[in-house]
Amino acid sequence: MLKRLTAGLVAATLGLTALVSVPATAKELYWQCVTFARLTSGIEIRGDAWTWWQSAQGAWRTGGAPEVGAVLVFRPTGRMARGHVAVVSERLTDRVIRITHANWGGSRGKIEENVTVADVSAGNDWSAVKVWYAPIQDLGSTVYPTYGFIYAERLGEPTLNASVRVTGGQP
Repeated sequence: MLKRLTAGLVAATLGLTALVSVPATAKELYWQCVTFARLTSGIEIRGDAWTWWQSAQGAWRTGGAPEVGAVLVFRPTGRMARGHVAVVSERLTDRVIRITHANWGGSRGKIEENVTVADVSAGNDWSAVKVWYAPIQDLGSTVYPTYGFIYAERLGEPTLNASVRVTGGQP
């Protein structure tokens, strides 16, 4: 009797779970910027966006010039307390790029592709940027401080020399 009661409760629980939970589709996924940047760039760093810059030091090549595939790391600010990361999708000029990123502003949890970003730093070093703001169809008025770019190149990893020739004979 106890076995039947237990089996009935398990079946009822599974049945109710099936009624309550709805399978998610790819369109319904809620993307975080760090998850998206890690999967898109191949840069294996974990933690909040603002920690990426420090985590990359000594492990990944970093710098102040945009390259396609690199991750732009935004510093934490008031509304963006955990920072932000975005992947460079195109370099238009020395001071204008396009990024693809997730969970930004009015697109909470969504991916935005090819968003224009302009370097507005005094030293042309990408330490301060403005990001395209769709409602006004122009760059927004907010200036976002950044750390720089993390490139998808690990430091200290041996590289293979493709020009090595193998010849026959004794070693």
